[in-house]
Amino acid sequence: MSKVILLSESDLRACVALDASTIDCVEHAFRLLATEKVVMPAILRLDIKEHNGEVDVKTAYLPGLDSFAIKVSPGFFDNPSLGLPSLNGMMVLLSARTGVPEALLLDNGYLTAVRTAAAGAVAARWLAREDARRVAVIGAGEQARLQLKALTQVRRIESATVWAPRIEAARRFADEMSRALGLRVSACADIAAALDGADIAITTTPSHAPLIEAHHLHPGLHITAMGSDAEHKNEIAPAALAAARYVCDRLSQVRVLGELHHAIDAGQIAADADFPELGQVIAGLRPGRTHRDDVTICDLTGTGAQDTAIATLAFARARAGAHGTQFES
Repeated sequence: MSKVILLSESDLRACVALDASTIDCVEHAFRLLATEKVVMPAILRLDIKEHNGEVDVKTAYLPGLDSFAIKVSPGFFDNPSLGLPSLNGMMVLLSARTGVPEALLLDNGYLTAVRTAAAGAVAARWLAREDARRVAVIGAGEQARLQLKALTQVRRIESATVWAPRIEAARRFADEMSRALGLRVSACADIAAALDGADIAITTTPSHAPLIEAHHLHPGLHITAMGSDAEHKNEIAPAALAAARYVCDRLSQVRVLGELHHAIDAGQIAADADFPELGQVIAGLRPGRTHRDDVTICDLTGTGAQDTAIATLAFARARAGAHGTQFES
């Protein structure tokens, strides 16, 4: 009989926080994607349109790690009207040597939220100017909050602006994050005002139409775009993408799911155009920002490599701290 550890969201919150070690863990996963023979199949995706829902299944084997994760990540975007969170999910951790299940991580999407925010911090650490001080956040949900928190750990952010489709949500975000992070955060009624003078912009919405246009760009700006993780989602206009130095998490993936595929469909970028992946920039294999006036865009669609990395980190800490409930199957 095999023994499996069941880990609840509260167990996992006790093991993994959005801190420097988690950011470094996710950065290492990006580096492995560029330097090792990572096995990462295409995302399995299920759309449930009548309930405004989607489910992604991601996985990856990272050489050097004893385990690998399979993650099921639902997003049902009408849930807030039912008093439920939009995102949910769980991960199964299996032995990379035997395939035997080792842990069931019932995180309700917590680990995905943390690793996504950590990936945004990694993108900013490698692509934003070192003297970046002002950030514009597009969107005012949970991921917007986490992205801003993560960013403050890699750059000395002094102030922030926020835009959201509903100004009330932007104002709540500004109030909460001002208190939580000790920053000057102000809500803006339009995207142009939010981006004016920003050194870094983070897009965190499920928008189906572009929010950032080419005329919003200005020298030195870095954009981390993490909302476009499905074919129908689009936050960056194709002309804006074509005008910037573009970096992505996985080129084969963004040609299908990310901002890049919209630029290809619009004829702004060739279908076979080659771009650096973030892991290649981290490993020193490809250039990222080459000049302080560069406009850089990092297109993050989320990878199974990140999920395996954070799941193995959580499992190691859970065992060390005796968290979870042991179950014999």
